[in-house]
Amino acid sequence: MELRPGHTGIYRPHDANGGNPTDRERGDFADAFATAPIRVDRTYRIAPLHNHPMEPHASVASWEAGRLVVHDSSQGTNAVRTALATLFGMPEEDITVHSPHVGGGFGSKGTPRPQPVLAALAALHVGRPVKLALPRRQLPAVVGHRAPTLHRVRLGAAEDGTLSALAHEIITHTSRIKEFVEQAAVPARVMYTSPHSRTTHRVLPLDVPSPSWMRAPGEAPGMFALESAMDELAEAAGIDPVELRVRNEPDAEPDSGRPFSSRHLVECLREGAERFGWHTRDPRPGARREGRLLLGTGVAAATYPVLVSPSTAEATARPDGTYAVRINATDIGTGARTVLAQIAADALGVPLDRVALALGDSDLPRAPLAGGSSGTASWGWAVHQACTELLEALGGFDGSVPAEGLTVAADTTDLAGAESPYARHAFGAHFAEVQVDTVTGEVRARRLLGHYAAGRILNSRTARSQFRGAMVMGLGMALTEGSSLDPASGAFVEADLAAYHVPACADTPNIAADWLDEEDPHLNPMGSKGIGEIGIVGTAAALANAVHHATGVRFRDLPLTPDKILAGLAGEGD
Repeated sequence: MELRPGHTGIYRPHDANGGNPTDRERGDFADAFATAPIRVDRTYRIAPLHNHPMEPHASVASWEAGRLVVHDSSQGTNAVRTALATLFGMPEEDITVHSPHVGGGFGSKGTPRPQPVLAALAALHVGRPVKLALPRRQLPAVVGHRAPTLHRVRLGAAEDGTLSALAHEIITHTSRIKEFVEQAAVPARVMYTSPHSRTTHRVLPLDVPSPSWMRAPGEAPGMFALESAMDELAEAAGIDPVELRVRNEPDAEPDSGRPFSSRHLVECLREGAERFGWHTRDPRPGARREGRLLLGTGVAAATYPVLVSPSTAEATARPDGTYAVRINATDIGTGARTVLAQIAADALGVPLDRVALALGDSDLPRAPLAGGSSGTASWGWAVHQACTELLEALGGFDGSVPAEGLTVAADTTDLAGAESPYARHAFGAHFAEVQVDTVTGEVRARRLLGHYAAGRILNSRTARSQFRGAMVMGLGMALTEGSSLDPASGAFVEADLAAYHVPACADTPNIAADWLDEEDPHLNPMGSKGIGEIGIVGTAAALANAVHHATGVRFRDLPLTPDKILAGLAGEGD
């Protein structure tokens, strides 16, 4: 089963994921494109993708004196508690959901799933605690997936490569029971200056499992298509791919006209190119060969919005000189527990070992879920505010702490929920070197480099882990990951890790990530931007562009599996 532009039933949704407008148009795209000296009109396709966190979706439920207690693998316990309260007709205060340690989610645990409900029902029936862990093969059917996307990208440019017309039109699928629209055309509204543009989303309802969030929904597939098209434009214009992107750098956000709070994409491209050794690159496709291996390099830009949600937190000073911070944040392997304690210690002006942090419990002060690269910005803002106000309150006691301790609660609703006059985004550049085996069709990444501008980096170790981990997911998206739908049942055929191939350590030998020291006063008290997702954005395009540079053949259908590569080398593709 594949998406087709003329499929019966395709409709225009009210909006795309995140409340993004379905369509946007500026100027007269049709005329500008028709009269452009250089034109690119290409279609790109991405297969369905699956989150597959290492830890399965699992819950333990028990009923204790009329209270429901659930230990759940979730990205946000508040949503799980609300869902359980609704389904069981109970007050939320009679339900506690614990998620102190979560082994990954990538979006699939950001929405309440069936297992806590079923575990609670079973525990109620048998009168004892019940554990339910979903088998790996059941995950594609019940925990969401990244829907397949079909992209048409049209670029019109002058002889010097400056864009005059840009269109990104996508088609995706959704289930018939719940609409989810991957906002894949949205990055085209942010990236490059063009006086005439068109971005649209269309969706096809099918009898398939409901799609949902997967790391960088919208940006990950959208930037594969846009950055591949930019590479094709660079070739058509005879311009270096890095230089082409620099020439189309906007002064303000193209879609809204708002000034950027900070934008250092050009610096990421320049510094990343220097580190990668881009200047030594022979621009001719197919020029490098080692025996049966063809070698190539590619580049792609990356962006991700700065998102923040209102949050609450409490900070307590104890008579023994220690501090307790309470917030219902969730650490899904990102290092939230570490960085929130660091934020608290910094705001309080005390060593880290004097701060005790409690998180991952629905009885703690309410906080948003872990997702959208918004966790540290949202939770950290509340923690910083609570600790700052606690210091001020302690001043009224001449710095001493009352015997019963002193607690201050903070709520960032008014500040974090306020509309910003600035367009706030993180940016980055990805560089890739690949080898293509002309006998087997196998593509392997020799090097990957990501260079980012993501505000103030609060912890270099956890940040590098997030950047590199996301780049690995981008590599999987490009080379190994993809699934197909059974046309008879609507079920995914590749339902486990034997058939759905995530990258292993042997597939990722040399991945480096670095960043600029970016100052941005228009974000939050920490000056931080989200870093959990930008690493996947653009990585697939950099790899695909490198494969084209190696082979001279353009591949526009992900993943780039050996069968597609061999067919392309045999002249059966583009």
